[in-house]
Amino acid sequence: MSTSASDAGWMRTALGLARRGLGRVWPNPAVGCVIVAGNEVVGRGRTADGGRPHAEAAALAEAGARARGATAYVTLEPCVREGRAGPCTDALIASGVARVVIAIEDPDPRVSGAGLAALRAAGIEVEVGCLAADATALNRGFLRRVSTGRPMLTLKLAASLDGRIATGTGESRWITGPRARTEVHLLRAQSDAILVGAGTVRSDNPRLDVRELGMSDRSPVRVVVSGALSLPRDGHLAATASTAPLWLFHDIEADEGRRKAWSELGAELLEIPFQADGQLDLSAMMQRLGDRGITRVLCEGGGRLAAALIEDDLVDELVCYTAGLTLGASAVPAVGDLDITALQLAPRFSLMDVVAVGPDMRSRWQRRN
Repeated sequence: MSTSASDAGWMRTALGLARRGLGRVWPNPAVGCVIVAGNEVVGRGRTADGGRPHAEAAALAEAGARARGATAYVTLEPCVREGRAGPCTDALIASGVARVVIAIEDPDPRVSGAGLAALRAAGIEVEVGCLAADATALNRGFLRRVSTGRPMLTLKLAASLDGRIATGTGESRWITGPRARTEVHLLRAQSDAILVGAGTVRSDNPRLDVRELGMSDRSPVRVVVSGALSLPRDGHLAATASTAPLWLFHDIEADEGRRKAWSELGAELLEIPFQADGQLDLSAMMQRLGDRGITRVLCEGGGRLAAALIEDDLVDELVCYTAGLTLGASAVPAVGDLDITALQLAPRFSLMDVVAVGPDMRSRWQRRN
């Protein structure tokens, strides 16, 4: 589709609105909508926290009668399924908009193409593909879940120049500077869930919340994978298990006493099987997260969990913060043993961008499909 500068500009506004919903709207996608009459925005909205109301409903409510004859810019195909407020296609048709510009179709088989058909059948001009790449990138988590059943996984690494995350004695705070750490809180706020392993819980006593940027209300679901549930019950996670979601993935052989103790603290326990090699089935864990509506997972675990996720081909994106220091061979590696015997067997990622973050560097990589 040939996109005009005007359409692209309004769609960017809609995408900006949608981005505000990342980490807040699951299991729904983060969608933005802008309604333009002449050259004036008369309504704008994003999918609300928790997934309802949808972006189109919010924008139309603001526009009111001014929507008649206007153009609606929507970052994802409007829904045709009945919900608490009815399908968004019905609302757009009833509003009298003359034109709807859509970034991408919704791949959900319950919607895909049907929303476009309903709008066109009502005599509304429909165009699809405006800033499609941007919209696809924004909702990679939702699209991954629809296409594979599992959420998108971002592996965050904060390491020295030689790829180490702690000294040989275990000291790790802080390798990167305050600006990089603030950025990580933004990554957390834009994620539905944050994932770590039992080793990180035992060594760091993490909170796994958002404490900066004025977004303390945007903390994700805390997810810990611990086969034996060998986790300290006097740390931050235990203290907050009853007030903030804490999901613990464990194996079938986990001690019944530990299960009971964590359940009484308020954690939710989720059982996953072993793989043939005796390791926990992390693919099954990701599918369980997808079944529960999670679309975006940020992993901040240690080297062992990082290696296991890479080996199982579950890492969609790497976000690497690199500090200007070296720690040497005796320090703890960012990624554990991958048992790679030839370079051609090494998992490869494509570089997306590199930026300076204070004294550190951030590089972002995507899996090669």
